[in-house]
Amino acid sequence: MPSPATRHRLILALNCGSSSIKFAVFDAEAVPLPRKPLWNGKVEGIGGPEPDFGETGSAPEPVTLDPEHPYRAALQVIRERIVARLNGREIVAVAHRVVHGGSKYFEATRLDHHVLADLKSYVPLAPLHQPFALEAIEILLRERPDIVQVACFDTSFHHTIPKVEQMLPLPYAAWERGLRRYGFHGLSYAYMAAALPERHGNIARGHTIVAHLGSGASLCAMRDLQSIATTMGFSALDGLMMGTRTGSLDPGAVIYLMEIEKLSLEEVGQVLYRQSGLLGVSGISADPRAIIEHEQDTDERGERARIALDLYVRRIVREIGALVAVLGGLDLLAFTAGIGEHSAYLRRRVCTDLAFLGVKLDEESNAGNAPVISANDSLITVAVEPTNEEWIAADCARSLLDAQTS
Repeated sequence: MPSPATRHRLILALNCGSSSIKFAVFDAEAVPLPRKPLWNGKVEGIGGPEPDFGETGSAPEPVTLDPEHPYRAALQVIRERIVARLNGREIVAVAHRVVHGGSKYFEATRLDHHVLADLKSYVPLAPLHQPFALEAIEILLRERPDIVQVACFDTSFHHTIPKVEQMLPLPYAAWERGLRRYGFHGLSYAYMAAALPERHGNIARGHTIVAHLGSGASLCAMRDLQSIATTMGFSALDGLMMGTRTGSLDPGAVIYLMEIEKLSLEEVGQVLYRQSGLLGVSGISADPRAIIEHEQDTDERGERARIALDLYVRRIVREIGALVAVLGGLDLLAFTAGIGEHSAYLRRRVCTDLAFLGVKLDEESNAGNAPVISANDSLITVAVEPTNEEWIAADCARSLLDAQTS
């Protein structure tokens, strides 16, 4: 039976990005917490010319946001739409996906002004995401201090990786100051750790690599459903090539940009975070779907489209190979997030280049984004599993609430 502390109450999960806010509302009195929200939605295009809002049961519609404070205005739109659907129910907690918990926060944490101040110090480590989650937290602390807010950290899931994977080859004093590999996309990987064994049984508990491929992208090597290595490290720039981010890069290139080309620190940051990756190489888009449309062009645009996709796939394959070596083998490869879940074309290209491991696709299953896309005679099971970061955040918040009321 639900406890009095959760009866007729809801948990709101917020996933704040640089240009969008996703939300999901969960029934806090249901035990266990349902993975499907009561309803969800998002504001997209924040800061752009044509932002829109969409939610369960309605198509996206244009919204007008204050150009001086578009993010705050987007959050207000979400709050108003949620209030309109409460029907006498109450939001008991807001669960935030917070990208970086640093070396201090490894568990879901109740938010107050002291914790918020700590989290602001990690903004330089995740400048594309951290500021926006913290802005939402700060607004709600100020305007709705009666609502419990909980931070759920992307870095938490990787707390299990061994020290040899956390260390950076810098002077040891850097380690003591907190310069280390943290890992990201942890809420997504935490969901995979729950969902994959349900669908694939004990094979998921063996040597597993999850490919979280979205606008940001990373890989996680799991053994017994725990992270033992990941491609993202000290910052969200590390590892795979992404939509607008470089991924791993020779630090000498950064020194060259600053010393020879005389780029300022701020300009280098813009290049590395916002002007590189698929967008920078192709000159077309950060979205691989748009680039694929030009792959067969015979002009320079086509050439750049082809090399951008080649490089994107090569970096994924190279890093999977490295993680297979760390794992000592591979039993299950799972694709998730926007590109991983929906791009049969890129999954096929990656898996074709992994044929040396015994990976073999079933083309029809891959085209249909089926839960298992590997052929019957494949030595490696290849899966597609939709992620559910909002549910992980809401479940962490519910667990924290239950612990505080027990």
